[in-house]
Amino acid sequence: MRTKFKVFCTLLSVLFSQLLLAQESEITGTVTDNNNLPLPGVNVVIKDTSTGTQTDFDGNYSIQAQTGDVLVFSYVGLKTVEYPVTNNTTIDVVLEPDSAELDEVVVTALGIEREKKSLGYATQEVDGSEVSDVPTTNFANALSGKVAGLRINPSGTLGGSTNTVIRGNASLTGNNQALYVIDGTPIDNSNNNTSSQMSGAGGYDYGNAATDINPEDIKSINVLKGAAATALYGARASNGVIIIETKKGQKNTDIGVTISSTLMASQVNENTLPVYQKRYGAGYGPYYTSEDGYFNFYDENGDNIPDDFNADGQVPDLMTPFTEDASYGGAFDGQPIFQWNSIYPQLDTYQQATPWRAAENDPNSIWEGGTTAINSVALSGGTDKSTYRLSVT
Repeated sequence: MRTKFKVFCTLLSVLFSQLLLAQESEITGTVTDNNNLPLPGVNVVIKDTSTGTQTDFDGNYSIQAQTGDVLVFSYVGLKTVEYPVTNNTTIDVVLEPDSAELDEVVVTALGIEREKKSLGYATQEVDGSEVSDVPTTNFANALSGKVAGLRINPSGTLGGSTNTVIRGNASLTGNNQALYVIDGTPIDNSNNNTSSQMSGAGGYDYGNAATDINPEDIKSINVLKGAAATALYGARASNGVIIIETKKGQKNTDIGVTISSTLMASQVNENTLPVYQKRYGAGYGPYYTSEDGYFNFYDENGDNIPDDFNADGQVPDLMTPFTEDASYGGAFDGQPIFQWNSIYPQLDTYQQATPWRAAENDPNSIWEGGTTAINSVALSGGTDKSTYRLSVT
């Protein structure tokens, strides 16, 4: 009986010691850099859990952990380290600089790669995926809001030109657009739009060179700001430079194939459309030759009725004032008026007066649901001596 009691006590002692080992204990310590300066805000997390804390202003921390846990110490720009929890309740940590973080390389003028920290001017990089994930008809539009100080003004026309201005306009009358450089080759991004077209009158927006850049071919975009950043490109780069590095082929025994397909649907928001009045027709007011002043007298149908009232009381033909672009003319009342459809021989209503009524459709009637399909295929590969990449969109 005494032997069984001893065995029971031994088992109870072992179990009690295991429970003590499994209990949490408070782990404290100080985190410093390689110059022995305390680091505030260092993340201290138990590995594979969400339990953690941060160091205070003096680099001190405190966390509850069990023996066998692993503490992970991480800080931006410094190497992440791990320390296992042992019977020692104090763990002091020194974090070393992470060269991979500090030595970020960017592409500058003439395709030269330099460390970002060594540049004496402002530059900002945009990954190619940010302008290709949601394709647009002009890739420059996708840069809007992604680069500080970069203003993008799209024309609003499908495939039209896009003005790219860095840090505001530098000239009142000259070109303010940034210079585009693709793989070291500058391209002219100006357009040939007439002053009439740019003021909202007649003409077409034929776009500019940025429209021809395929976003699927872009690896990275670097925006260089200021005169120092663009000195190597001369005066034409005084408005800043947008450097585009395209994707390259890589050594591969097989041909690499990349396929991208995008389908976008659009629907007009009718709440954003203007409201057109349908009570009055063309004209600027009662300034014309008819009795009420809202129409012109004209012998359109050749019945020899004079172009004004006469003693016999004959009523001349009434014609809407074609040359006016305002809608302050005569009220739509259904009376017969010679309108635009009476002057074209090709129409059945040629030389006929038709009821003066508002048009069935207005400019809002052109809007319908739209779809845009963009498909790209790229073939790439290479050997020890050369690489290639061919793409079509």
